[in-house]
Amino acid sequence: MIYKFLVGSEEAENFKLEISIDAEDTFMRLRNTILDAAGYNKEEMNSFYICDEDWNKEKEVTYVDMGSESDEDVWFMEDTRLDELLEDEGQKLKFVFDYMTERYFYMKLKETVPGKHLHDPLCTRKEGKAPKESVSIDDIIIPTPKIVEAPIEELDEDFYGDEDFDEEELENLTDEFEGGDGESID
Repeated sequence: MIYKFLVGSEEAENFKLEISIDAEDTFMRLRNTILDAAGYNKEEMNSFYICDEDWNKEKEVTYVDMGSESDEDVWFMEDTRLDELLEDEGQKLKFVFDYMTERYFYMKLKETVPGKHLHDPLCTRKEGKAPKESVSIDDIIIPTPKIVEAPIEELDEDFYGDEDFDEEELENLTDEFEGGDGESID
C-alpha cells in the first residue's frame, strides 16, 4: 500500500509538500524524504507526533532514544513502520524539525493506495519555500512589554487601620484559632 502525505507549515503558508511512500517503510525514511525536500540538515534531533483530530499530540516517534523512563511505549523512527501506527486517511501528524523552538510541519495522511508499492519514497509535489531550518534565540524571545507607572495616590491616615483598634477582638480571634482554651490545635 502507498501512503500519500500532505506537509505544510504555519510559518511559510505557501510551502507545501506531497510525499508518497510505501506503508511498510519506516518513519526514518519519511523523515529523510521531508528533510531532503525542505533542504534541511539530517543531523538535528526531531520527532513525529501522531495527533488526534484537534492536533493534540498522542504518540511520539523519535529519532533517537532520549533515555525516557516512562511507562508509555516508545517508538523509534528507524524501527517503526508507518503502517504500525497509521492506517486511516485523514490521520494528522506533526513533524517537529526544530526541537529547541518546537517548530514543526503539520502533516495529513491524504490518501492510501492499496495494491501498489514503492521501493523508494518520493516527493511528488513541492510548492513555495520552506521556513528557515533554525532560528536564533533572539528571534524567539518575546520582548518584555514596557511597564507604565501609575501615579501614586496619597494615602490617608485610615489606610493602615482604624484608630479604634480593639485588642480584645484579636484575642478572641486567636482563641478561636487555637481551640478556644488557649491551646494549639494539633
